[in-house]
Amino acid sequence: MTEFHRIKRLPTYVFEHVNRIKAAARAEGADIIDLGMGNPDLPAPAHIVAKLAETAGRPRTDRYSASKGIAGLRRAQAGYYDRRFGVKLNPDSQVVVTLGSKEGFANMAQAITAPGDVVLVPNPSYPLHAFGFLMAGGAIRSVPADATPAFFHALERAVVHSIPKPLALVVCYPSNPTGFTADLDFYKDVIAFAKKHELIVLSDLAYAEIYFDGVPPPSILQVPGAVDVAVEFTSMSKTFSMAGWRIGFAVGNERLLAALARVKSYLDYGAFTPVQVAATAALNGPEDCIAETRAIYQRRRDALVESFAKAGWEIPPPAASMFAWVPIPERYRHLGSLEFSKLLVEKAEVAVAPGIGFGEHGDDYVRIALVENEQRIRQAARNIRRFFEQDRTGHNVVPLVRAGSA
Repeated sequence: MTEFHRIKRLPTYVFEHVNRIKAAARAEGADIIDLGMGNPDLPAPAHIVAKLAETAGRPRTDRYSASKGIAGLRRAQAGYYDRRFGVKLNPDSQVVVTLGSKEGFANMAQAITAPGDVVLVPNPSYPLHAFGFLMAGGAIRSVPADATPAFFHALERAVVHSIPKPLALVVCYPSNPTGFTADLDFYKDVIAFAKKHELIVLSDLAYAEIYFDGVPPPSILQVPGAVDVAVEFTSMSKTFSMAGWRIGFAVGNERLLAALARVKSYLDYGAFTPVQVAATAALNGPEDCIAETRAIYQRRRDALVESFAKAGWEIPPPAASMFAWVPIPERYRHLGSLEFSKLLVEKAEVAVAPGIGFGEHGDDYVRIALVENEQRIRQAARNIRRFFEQDRTGHNVVPLVRAGSA
């Protein structure tokens, strides 16, 4: 059977290679410390779970919900943006509830992309930032992931040399996988550039509340006039450890959100109503649980940096997100990130995410997720130190084809 067109546009899921080795090792009884997938291990706060339980089973709540989200939840998200960022939103026209930010982003790509449209996407970046548009028939042009002058140099070249002219620009700060952050001055330049060149800006702010050292990330919608060209995606997954609940938001430009809402109306009936009611309680409720979650991730980050340094592997401390973006040790860099990640599972019983899975410019790195407690993180460091000490060769066999080079 001929492979389907959209499937042919998607590469092999790189992380599956590591997952297979991890599963095989666990089947043999190995205690794999999994720092690979960004899957929060913390429980959702008790008052949110209680609201879910209280609402489930009530008359009418088992029925279809509202595709763009119940009114109370949209008002709660508008209230959050007002408190946190000083941004006023109309909950009826400027807020759409999504089944997680990932689904919202993919549906937005479907709503705005025509075949061949060019979209500017950071590299490395969260895979859906590129593949959501590829699945919708678009084309991708890479720009740097860091918020530096090189980012704007790349934008200028892209506008001059792309045919057709780019449709949209994706920004993601705090970044997955890198943990890079951006300040408001950077966003002001992004919005000015977008308006000058008639670009749509899609901002992924899923890690808005997972930041360290007291420096909260801004929203791009804080820039005056940003709402003219921008939509921002946020999520309950990390802030409230509600990843499996599948609740996120798209907010900002009314025209773009109307297009998203129309696509969604054909694809889903919205999240289960009790989940939306519980999410409303989360956004309107006490914020001490957010601060507690943030403190836990910061302690894990600090434990990771300290213990891995003692093991002989320097970890650049991320300023935000639940990930560290870590250069592969020099003596293993020739292997590429996929082979090195497989080696860590086999020899140190530690799973990480290969950087090549986030774009070809990530192949000298791995992503380490802060999804195990401090004790387990320190155990991972001890395992890696033992592996480094026992392995004097650096595995100097160069793969015939480095991952991502084909």
